[in-house]
Amino acid sequence: MPKKILSFFNKEFNGINEAALLLGGFAFLSQILGLIRDRTLASMIGAGPTLDVYYAAFRIPDFIYISIASLASVTVLLPFLIEKIKGDDKSKARLFLDNIFSAYMLFMVIISLIVAFLMPYIAHYIAPGFSEQQLASLVVTSRIMLLSPIFIGFSNLIGSVTQLFRNFFIFSLSPIFYNVGILFGIIYFYPIFGVYGLAYGVILGAILHLCVQIPVVVSHGLFPKITFKINWLEIYSVTKLSIPRTLALSCNSLAFIFLIAMASTLKEGSISLFTFSFNLQSVPVGIIGISYSVAAFPMLVKSFSLKDMDNFTGNIIGAARQIIFWSLPVISLIIVLRAQIIRVVLGANTFSWADTRLTAAAVALFIISLASQSLVLLFVRGYYAASKTKKPLVINIFSSIMIIVFAYILLYIFKTHPYTLDFIEGILRVRDVPGTIMLALPIAYALGSLLNFFLIWMMFKKDFLHERGTMLYKTFFQSLTSAFCMGFFSYVSLNLFSNIFNLNTFIGIFLQGLISGLIGICSGIIVLYLFKNKEFLDILKTLSHKFSNNRIVVPEQAEL
Repeated sequence: MPKKILSFFNKEFNGINEAALLLGGFAFLSQILGLIRDRTLASMIGAGPTLDVYYAAFRIPDFIYISIASLASVTVLLPFLIEKIKGDDKSKARLFLDNIFSAYMLFMVIISLIVAFLMPYIAHYIAPGFSEQQLASLVVTSRIMLLSPIFIGFSNLIGSVTQLFRNFFIFSLSPIFYNVGILFGIIYFYPIFGVYGLAYGVILGAILHLCVQIPVVVSHGLFPKITFKINWLEIYSVTKLSIPRTLALSCNSLAFIFLIAMASTLKEGSISLFTFSFNLQSVPVGIIGISYSVAAFPMLVKSFSLKDMDNFTGNIIGAARQIIFWSLPVISLIIVLRAQIIRVVLGANTFSWADTRLTAAAVALFIISLASQSLVLLFVRGYYAASKTKKPLVINIFSSIMIIVFAYILLYIFKTHPYTLDFIEGILRVRDVPGTIMLALPIAYALGSLLNFFLIWMMFKKDFLHERGTMLYKTFFQSLTSAFCMGFFSYVSLNLFSNIFNLNTFIGIFLQGLISGLIGICSGIIVLYLFKNKEFLDILKTLSHKFSNNRIVVPEQAEL
């Protein structure tokens, strides 16, 4: 790779705002590709048995990835790497990575082979409502996808190196290439191989996810190699620290498996619509929550290792303010513009108007917990930076269990007391749409996410923030007021433009949603300006200096 290109990839980003803006920009691009992926799936296949099989097939490979590969994730490995690198001496870090990589490959290959053998038995529990033909397709598709966690897990392992040197640019490219591979599978493999072609696209995406990071990691001299002299004591130390996090993530994955299993017993296509809506609500979570939590993590680790608690809490508060600042207006806009968003993103060919309305309703229910999900990501990383993993584990396990409990209770209530479902249908305007009982699942997920946030916020405030936690309230109030204004003016504009644009065409719906959203955003900006909102002014200052001086001015901790 040419030196100029490699040096660009190796560029370090200092400061949470600068790194988060970069990560957010690439996350936005990745999510756009994800939306194009979902639109292509909706257009070419549609919500039905084939797409239900494809989405259900993800569940076991995802669970393996979370249960095994997360033992060697960036969040766990980064503190070890920071400790082992002393100046220019990378020998200890290199040996450490060789150990982790060798143990990781050994476990992943063995587990994947065992699961592949047991897949015919597991499939009945993943999708109990599937026909025998669907179950047979599910088994083969899942077996193909078992290669995915091996490649993505390895990619995330070496991603600890790119984050160690704050090479957020190259780290941000991986999910983009992952979606490119999946899109290639949908467009070129699916017409040839059917649902198995979709699985081949996932494997291609996973390989690209890995390959894009390799040149930069090699340039740092830290690309791991297989060793037969594994230091099992060191593996034990890493595993001991990572087990609580892995169990917490595994519980989330299990909760999602239960929700998919419940969806398989409902109307055909419920799994597809549930997954589409979950993917759409994940877009802002990825852009806002993951970007700020990932950008903050290396600085949190460094601050805590130096016992600089003022800087530690200052970074947490600064990132939390930005998450709140962005999340609340996004919640408002998505709830108001949900039908326009879904129709533009997914509404094509085989994706019907009924599918659009039901997916839009599910997205509105999911998105209520956007701020909660994003803040949980940040606070959990704060605990991990402090090497305190037990509390987030207990909270996450309890919240995941409650998601399943909420889902069972809501499904039971909706079936035995139809007027309760009728009430939800009335609020979301889907009374004449079949299959609305599926809405119990996003409600359950949102309730579990809100519960998760409430519990971890109380614990984190007590353990680290103390009185400084009240510094978030002003941002919350100002952002909430702006969000209400955005929602109100967007809603009024929607009704106004419904008589101007032809809503039976793509361009009519797109322009109605776009202009209404822009009017709402302008009203929100005015409110923030009148409040002299700190986060809004910081962004203006950051962008101003970026374009005028080609540098970023990061607020001092004293300003927090």
